[in-house]
Amino acid sequence: MTLSISAAVLLGIIVAVLVKGGYVRIGSALACTLFGFTLAATGLAPAIHSGLASLAGLVSIL
Repeated sequence: MTLSISAAVLLGIIVAVLVKGGYVRIGSALACTLFGFTLAATGLAPAIHSGLASLAGLVSIL
């Protein structure tokens, strides 16, 4: 049985845990989120998507 989870959901959970634990403040989390949305609109987005897909493929082999 395989479990499939979106990278966005996984990263959202990680950010929520870090904010809840006090490691990251709300302002920092918001700034990082806005930076991610801005970065997704640039020409670098396909390279980032490709890198994440390669990482997911590597993890699924292990």
